[in-house]
Amino acid sequence: MRRNVGIGAVKKQHAARAKLSQKGTDLAELQLKQVSEQMEVFKTQLEEFAIKYKSEIKKTPEFRAHFQMMCSKIGVDPLASSKGFWAQLLGVGDFYYELGVQIVEVCLATRPINGGLITMEELCLRLEKSSGKTRKDIRSDDINRAIAKLAVLGDGFTVVKVGKQQLVQSVPGELSMDHTTALDVACRHGGQLTVEELERLGWPDLRIRSTLDNLLEQSMVWVDEVNSTYWVPALFK
Repeated sequence: MRRNVGIGAVKKQHAARAKLSQKGTDLAELQLKQVSEQMEVFKTQLEEFAIKYKSEIKKTPEFRAHFQMMCSKIGVDPLASSKGFWAQLLGVGDFYYELGVQIVEVCLATRPINGGLITMEELCLRLEKSSGKTRKDIRSDDINRAIAKLAVLGDGFTVVKVGKQQLVQSVPGELSMDHTTALDVACRHGGQLTVEELERLGWPDLRIRSTLDNLLEQSMVWVDEVNSTYWVPALFK
């Protein structure tokens, strides 16, 4: 009798667990359905918002950045395709693709001078003056988004953080930590860099020479052999 009672209790426990598991599955499915419905509502509201403020999104950088933030929160990428729904609705896809082309043109034109490094500030100024007219609707956020779309061109276009400065690199190859540290030193001295300044970081001679020689090979720095001073054209003040 005790054995039968034990078996019955085990069966009841299994049944209870099965019901609990099914309840959990049902609840998860219900929550997923509710979230999906909410997402659809958000997307509909986002479309209505985009249609209502289309002009402001295209003309105002701050408004455009706010709209991009709203899109990212619900997994919508209005820049995914220049021929997609959002691009056709707003024209923002074309805006960033055209901006990407202009960025390439400016970087190629200035590369013989700066070795493929240009500050975000200078790039903005050059883009604002492009096409023979002054534009005031470009910000660093726009440039960052446009450069992200240039990834399809392969290695070559990226934004590098050097201290408080943002530099756009338009040549293949990743800058090492030593490179960015040396550039940060130059940034704090108006674009000027000396061996003595790197020695103050506690670097041995081999590390200093290797870093400077590599930057020289990439034409990112120039050297004044008379004064033993190195200059970063992109950071000239």
